[in-house]
Amino acid sequence: MASLADGGAVPAMRKRTIAAGDGWSVGEFVCSAGPGDRPFEERHDGFAIAATLAGAFTYRGETGEAALFPGALLLGNHGRCYACGHAHSRGDRCVSLNLAPDAFAEIAASAGGSSRYRFAADAAPPHTALTPLVAGLESLARERSPLRIEERALEAAARIVAIVAGRALPPPRASARELERVAEAARAIESASDDETLDLAALARVARLSKFHFLRVFRRAVGATPHQYLTATRLRRAAARLAGTSESVTAIAFDCGFSDLSTFNARFRAAFGKTPSDYRRGGG
Repeated sequence: MASLADGGAVPAMRKRTIAAGDGWSVGEFVCSAGPGDRPFEERHDGFAIAATLAGAFTYRGETGEAALFPGALLLGNHGRCYACGHAHSRGDRCVSLNLAPDAFAEIAASAGGSSRYRFAADAAPPHTALTPLVAGLESLARERSPLRIEERALEAAARIVAIVAGRALPPPRASARELERVAEAARAIESASDDETLDLAALARVARLSKFHFLRVFRRAVGATPHQYLTATRLRRAAARLAGTSESVTAIAFDCGFSDLSTFNARFRAAFGKTPSDYRRGGG
């Protein structure tokens, strides 16, 4: 990995931004550098959590040099310089989550025990406790929903910080006021369930909570993430229209907020145990 910074041009590096929002971004990095290429020194702009998915490289940071192989996590602190090299192999692929200092501080206050928490090590080796989280970060490269990407990215960040800090992630507790605000956000989802641009920041503003706190409180109160609740709302409305109208399945899918028919069919079948057409033929 020649560079995990958002800025800077490294000839051997190709970056694809998967999704980005206020205080966060997720990108896929593919590096083709090899033993003959000189490492480039970079500086982290924000806090980086990068899952190594293919290849291998060395990462020289604050605490020395670490070798990263598939399944390992690169952990970078904001403002710190680093360099990556490929003295023993060629190329690698990573999916990296970058968090602005304010966003990381809020996650760290809960998961790391202090808003001032910083990664004490430059990397976390492949470990069974981290494997599901690495797989989750990899899956973000295939995810289409910005809301789902942000939810999963923030949740992964909190769990990774908790694991590397040696802490158990505390369950969120919702006050009466927070429950009232979650109810407002749920109503906003219901009223705009067909809006493909609905995102976590907009819902958090409705609830008058920070994104990270809103995500935790919403899940605790509702029993589902905002994205899961949104998907359930869309499916429920689609089912009502399938049973009560003669509209085409395609028209219903798009009108209810699904971006493509195959996604709608797969999620409908997973939820109802039958295809939309079979559901209609059976009268609901």
